[in-house]
Amino acid sequence: MIYLRRLAPLILLFCGNQVSAHVSAEEQGTNSSPYVHSVKIPEDASPEDIIALAANVVPNRPQTLYHQDEFAGFIHFGPNTFTGVEWGNGMEDPNVFNPGSTLDTDQWCQIMKAAGMRKVIITVKHHDGFCLWQTRYNSTFSVRAIPWRDGKGDVLRELSDSCAKHGLKLGVYLSPADLYQIETPNGLYGNESSYRESTIPTEPGAFREDPTRVRRDRPSGAPTFQIKADDYNRYFLNQLYELLTEYGPIHEVWFDGAHPKRKGGQQYVKDQWFQMVRKLAPDAAIFGGPDLRWCGNEGGYTRASEWSVLPIQDQKTSGEDRPDAAPGSREALLSESYEVYGKHYDRNRLQYIVCEVNTSIRAGWFWRNEHEQSIRTADDVFDIYERAVGGNAGFLLNVPPNDRGLFSARDEACLREVGRRIRETYSADLAVGATVKADDGNVVSSLQDGDLATFWQPAGSEGALQIQLPTTKTLNRFIVQEAVATVGQRVKEHALDAWIGGDWQEVAKGTTIGHKKILRFPSISTDRLRIRIIDSRLQPSIAEFAAHYYRQPPPAVDIARNEQHAVVLSAASGGDDFKWNRRGARPKTPTVHTDVAIRYTLDGTEPTENSMLYERPIDLPDGGRLRARTFSKNQAGPIADVRLGISTEGWKVHSASSELADEHGAAMAFDGKPETYWQTAAGVNGREERHQIAIDLGRTIDVAGIRYLPSQDLELRDGMIAAGRVETSTDGSRWESAGRWSFGNLINDRGQRSHLFDQSRPARFVRVVVDATAEDRSFAGAAELEILAELNRQ
Repeated sequence: MIYLRRLAPLILLFCGNQVSAHVSAEEQGTNSSPYVHSVKIPEDASPEDIIALAANVVPNRPQTLYHQDEFAGFIHFGPNTFTGVEWGNGMEDPNVFNPGSTLDTDQWCQIMKAAGMRKVIITVKHHDGFCLWQTRYNSTFSVRAIPWRDGKGDVLRELSDSCAKHGLKLGVYLSPADLYQIETPNGLYGNESSYRESTIPTEPGAFREDPTRVRRDRPSGAPTFQIKADDYNRYFLNQLYELLTEYGPIHEVWFDGAHPKRKGGQQYVKDQWFQMVRKLAPDAAIFGGPDLRWCGNEGGYTRASEWSVLPIQDQKTSGEDRPDAAPGSREALLSESYEVYGKHYDRNRLQYIVCEVNTSIRAGWFWRNEHEQSIRTADDVFDIYERAVGGNAGFLLNVPPNDRGLFSARDEACLREVGRRIRETYSADLAVGATVKADDGNVVSSLQDGDLATFWQPAGSEGALQIQLPTTKTLNRFIVQEAVATVGQRVKEHALDAWIGGDWQEVAKGTTIGHKKILRFPSISTDRLRIRIIDSRLQPSIAEFAAHYYRQPPPAVDIARNEQHAVVLSAASGGDDFKWNRRGARPKTPTVHTDVAIRYTLDGTEPTENSMLYERPIDLPDGGRLRARTFSKNQAGPIADVRLGISTEGWKVHSASSELADEHGAAMAFDGKPETYWQTAAGVNGREERHQIAIDLGRTIDVAGIRYLPSQDLELRDGMIAAGRVETSTDGSRWESAGRWSFGNLINDRGQRSHLFDQSRPARFVRVVVDATAEDRSFAGAAELEILAELNRQ
C-alpha cells in the first residue's frame, strides 16, 4: 500500500504556475511532468494509454480555486426586469431600467452570504446589449444613458463594493451576443468591418479612426494588448478590459453561448478573450472557455457520474456546450470525434474542464412579478446543492432582483433556509477523532486535516479504508474527496459500508468522486465505517472524508381538489410545482417523517400548532386563501399558500370554437388534471372568428379574475395563449368585457398566469377569447382554467 503522499516541490510548483506553463506545454509539448492540465493525444496511443493520460490530467489554479467556491449566486438584472421578458430585443427604451433609490447590493450580498454562497456573478451585459456599468464605449444603451442616478449609476461598482464588504468573490457575465449592436443603425455586431491592428484599451474617441491609440486614462501600470480585430471584437475586448481592471479582483468570467440572432457572419477572436482574462484576472475561471462547462440543462439536473477530464478539439472550442449524458466517460475519451448540437469536432486533446450546474430560483432568469412567478422550495434548492456540490460540480443559483433592485421576500426566505440547512448539516464533522486503517491494517493519518494535498493511495486500482469512530453516531451523509489537484480524478466506483448488527452492511454506493462526493442514505447508527474503492483509473486517491447528519424538516403540503370537489391536504411526496425547465421528474430524498400533522388557516394568517387540524377534506365551493404547513417532532415544514379558484362542480362547456374531441376536448380545460389539455383544431390567426371557450359555471357568482395554465406537454412548444380577453355573462347571450391580458415568456415558463378584473362582477358564464398564441400558431389551448371569486383578490 502507498499511504500519505505529497507531490515533489517541482511538481507542486508546476501546478501553481499552470497558466504560463500550460501555454508552453501546449505549443511545444515539452512538459516532462506526468501531471498536466491539458495534453495532446499521441496518434499511436492505445485505449489504455489514453485512459492513463486522462488519469494524470489535473486542474489549473483558477479551476482549483473554483472547486473551493462550490456554491455561487447568479444575478440577472437589466431592462428585462422591467419588461417581464426573458430575452430583450435590444430596441428597448433604456429609460425602462429604473430601480429607483431602493437598489441595495448590500442586501443581495447579505442574503447570498447567509445562503452559504461564496461568490456572485452578475450579467453586466445580457443578450440585449444593455450595459450595467459606466462603460466608455456605449453611451446610448447603458446606465450612462438614463436618468437613474443622474446617468452616473453603476450597478457593478455597487456590487463590487458590497462583495468586498461582505467577503464574497465577484464574477462577471459579458454576453458575446448583442442585439443592440445588431439592430441599431451603424451597430458594430456583424458590420463586416475589416480586421485591423488595434491596441486594447483603445481611446474611445479614436475607436474606428485610429484603433491603435491607447486609452489615455487606463489604470496605472495596467498592460496593453496588441491584436487584430474587427469593430465588434475590439468593442468586446475594450469592455472586457474595463471589467477586469476597474472593479477589483474578478474570480469568474462568463461567456454565454446563446445567440437569439446573428448578423454578417460575425466571428469571435476567443483566443484573445481568453489571453486577456489570463493576464488581467489570473485567478478567474472562464465559463464558455477552457475552464468551465455547462452541465447540459438549466433545470437543476445532475449526472450520476461527472468526470472533469474531457476530449477537446482545441482551446477555442474547449468551452462548447456538452449536453451529453456522459461527456467524460471512457467511451467519450476513446472516440475520435464528438458532436455538440450536430456540429462535428475532432478529439485532439484531453483537458480538465469543470462542470457548472446553473439554474434559477425563479421560473425564469429575470424577475417578472410577485403574484405568479413561481420559485423553488428550500427542499428543491438544498437537494440540487447536495447533488451538484456533492457531485463534482459547482452550483450556480440565479437569484434575480426585482424592479426595486432588491431580492424579494420569498426568494430571501428560501435562501436563508437553505443556508441554515447547509450550516446545520455540514458545519460539524461527526467523524472527528476517528482512527483510520487501510485494509492491510496500517494506520492512515491526516485524511481529516483540511489539506487536499495529503492523501492515501492503495497499490492497485482498488482498496479500502476502515474508520473507527470515537463513539456511536447517527448519520445519513458522508463526504469523500479525491486529490484531484495533485494526481487527478480517478475513482470510477466506490461504496460506503457501516458496521451494523455485528456485520458490514453497504449503506451507499457511487461512481465518480472528483473534488467532492456527498453520499446520501437513510439514517444509521454505528461506530464503524468502511470506504471501498471498487474500481479506478490507475491508483485512486482519498484526500478527505467527513460524516454528517441531516435533520430533515417536515415535508411541504400538497393542496388539491378531489373528485367530489372538496379540498384535500396531504404531506408532499417529494415533488413540487416548480415546472420551469423541468424535463421529467428528478429523484428526491424521501421524507423521514412518518407521523405528520397538518394545520391550516383560511384567514390569511400563518398556521401554527394551534391552528385548525386537517382531518377531512375541506368544502370550499367559492375558493379562498388557504395556508397550511406540516408539524412533526417539534419541527414545522414550509408554509403552502394558495388562492383557490371556485369549485368546478356543475361546470360544463357552453361553447368552444373547436376542439380535438378524441384527445383534447374543451372540457379538459377544467377537469382538474394539469396533464390533460384542451386544444383547438387549426385555424388562421387574424380571422374575425377567434379561438374561444365559454364555460357555464352552473350558478351565478361574483367573479374577480381567471387563472390560466398552459399545456404542460413539453413537446408542444406553441398554441399557448399569449394574449386574449375575458368576457362575462349572466345569461350566456349578452357579454361584457372583463379586460385583456398579455402573458409573456410562455415557452420558457409554463407556470400558471393570472388576470384580475378591474372590479368583480356577477356572472354565470365566462368566456376566454384568444387574440394571440405563443410563436403565433394557428391553434390554441389550455391545460386548466380557474375562475377566481371576489374573496381571492387579496
